[in-house]
Amino acid sequence: MEDVPALDEDLKKTLGPATAKVLAEQLGLHTALDLLHHYPRRYAERGELTSLAELADQIDEHVTVVAQVADARILTYQGGRGGGKRLEVTITDGSGRLQLVFFGAGVHKPHKELLPGSRAMFAGKVSMFNRKLQLAHPAYEPLGKEAGESDAAAAFAGQLIPIYPACAKLESWKIAKCVDAVLPSAQEVLDPLPAALREGRGLVPLTEALLKIHRPATKADIDDARQRLKWDEAFVLQVALARRRHADSQLPAVPRRPTPGGLLDSFDAKLPFTLTEGQQSVSKEIFDDLSTEHPMHRLLQGEVGSGKTMVALRAMLAVVDSGGQAAMLAPTEVLAQQHHRSITEMMGELAEGGMLGGSDQGTKVVLLTGSMGMPARRQALLDLVTGEAGIVIGTHALIEDKVQFHDLGLVVVDEQHRFGVEQRDALRSKGKQPPHLLVMTATPIPRTVAMTVFGDLETSVLDQLPAGRSPIATHVVPAKDKPHFLARAWERVREEVGNGHQAYVVCPRIGDGEDDPKKKASAQDDAEKRPPLAVLDIAEQLTRGPLAGLSVEVLHGRMDPADKDDVMRRFAAGEVKVLVATTVIEVGVNVPNSTVMVIMDADRFGVSQLHQLRGRVGRGSAPGLCLLVSEMHEASPARARLAAVAATLDGFELSRIDLEQRREGDVLGQAQSGVRSSLRMLAVIEDEEVIAQAREEATRVVADDPELERLPGLRTALDALLDTEREQYLEKG
Repeated sequence: MEDVPALDEDLKKTLGPATAKVLAEQLGLHTALDLLHHYPRRYAERGELTSLAELADQIDEHVTVVAQVADARILTYQGGRGGGKRLEVTITDGSGRLQLVFFGAGVHKPHKELLPGSRAMFAGKVSMFNRKLQLAHPAYEPLGKEAGESDAAAAFAGQLIPIYPACAKLESWKIAKCVDAVLPSAQEVLDPLPAALREGRGLVPLTEALLKIHRPATKADIDDARQRLKWDEAFVLQVALARRRHADSQLPAVPRRPTPGGLLDSFDAKLPFTLTEGQQSVSKEIFDDLSTEHPMHRLLQGEVGSGKTMVALRAMLAVVDSGGQAAMLAPTEVLAQQHHRSITEMMGELAEGGMLGGSDQGTKVVLLTGSMGMPARRQALLDLVTGEAGIVIGTHALIEDKVQFHDLGLVVVDEQHRFGVEQRDALRSKGKQPPHLLVMTATPIPRTVAMTVFGDLETSVLDQLPAGRSPIATHVVPAKDKPHFLARAWERVREEVGNGHQAYVVCPRIGDGEDDPKKKASAQDDAEKRPPLAVLDIAEQLTRGPLAGLSVEVLHGRMDPADKDDVMRRFAAGEVKVLVATTVIEVGVNVPNSTVMVIMDADRFGVSQLHQLRGRVGRGSAPGLCLLVSEMHEASPARARLAAVAATLDGFELSRIDLEQRREGDVLGQAQSGVRSSLRMLAVIEDEEVIAQAREEATRVVADDPELERLPGLRTALDALLDTEREQYLEKG
């Protein structure tokens, strides 16, 4: 056993410093265990070659293909000093052909080895030259009898060939050789799954799964291994979340029950409408949680316009009734100001406690943001520390040291901005005991993603729209193919304004020189050869052209907060007829008189974002209209995405489409946190059943043994998952 590398041993010892450096820097693999968990992306079979036909979608990516040489010829060309030689090799796999090119002194070896009829694995970056796909100077590894004594040929004879996620400096077959070096240490791996669970679910032991995923003899081996490794990922993640739920359930909290005949009852009595059944049942879940002696941790998912703010406000009023204070955290100043305005309007004189004309049962509702003037800020801080203000609405400025509460009982977080460890602790320390927590999101999340990303929260869903809400018609406007459609869109805006309504025009960019599109050029920009449309440019074009004579104003994130607030106030009052804005209006902005929204360059927004934006219209009794303007070609994936948004108002359906089009890592916030996704095998959408079952099993295991004392393998796997960065990621969500 002496030559078996230890699982936590640095790869330098086993593979040498040069290879270990590339694995660490390019692929984030540092130990033998890391390498064992670097699974093949797919498998090539000796008899059935990889599809070259699919390479058109992979330009500029590093690929590995297995193919047969069809022909090879050396060409002489003029250029450089006295010209040079170029070797062109055409390879085929039955599905397509691909050209390989080698230049200069590098032509001789491949010319000898890549004979017509021979087979090899080729790795390189796919590029386009003269409208043809090619690999320039690919690395290659001959296969089969023509390869003579090649080790690879012997190793791969009659096997499924694993194709690993690779990089320019280390081809797939070299990674395979590295894996061979550490594979014996798979015998030492601690199995995280409790034996009863593994046997009950018919899963193979972890050692066997690792051997089968890297060196399968049959396709059934691959299926066995994948099923087992998916369970590991789902289960370990769900145990981490179950332990967090368990720990939270052990914390003390002050029960907060509304007072009969108090603030909440007064508010309900003056409501001009009846709450929907959904609002009533979700409110009951929240009030039940608030009345317990442990902190509530609940996620409130609501369709755009389903009345989440109303549910959150009633929860805050219940807490104020019981003598506590409630804080609402919004991600942007515009949204914080909007919430403050709409909540004070909904409460009327109840929001003026202690002021002239205010109700005896009322309380003070204050706003706190980073850019407020000193006198207003000082007064707000004073109102919080004395308890004069029962409700505070603000941005992350609320978490600063200076902010002290008299008795913080509930924190409402709007739009998924969950706190990191530091922020949650900072807020917790502001309550005498941990406050209750309600997280709201208007981005509908498929059940499995909610279980994975927000797995430490109980979930409530509001999927009913309040009575009087109007349907929103959505249409795609193909501006390039049919310019008259765009002209008609501006006519529709004029008609709506003529009927006494208002409009939004949304653009992807501000256009004030600071958001230089060159810095953010994407492949799509290259294809279109123009930067995204900008608020300032479009506003000017509309004022001079199709919307001349109407009151048009702009709103974007870099404006002075007082100016932003002024524009929003005048738009809400109906003085401004057309608001040209960036996505600052995406969430929470509520102007029921707005009936039409035109989204420019709509293809540059995500599916869920378009759904969010669209939710800003049709909030009153008049029907809403949303026009998605795009110059993309009808057959493009971007247009297919827009068609999907136009076809349904169901946010859950759209979020599913959205997730299927994005990488799994993005779903789990990994792209933002810079941590490599801990999910290598599990697909959040496809593996719904595994995740749901893993959650049940995890909850059972943690209830029985919260410290996992009897499950050392699971503890080790958990420690590996919850290294510092991931710990923070799980906290932030």
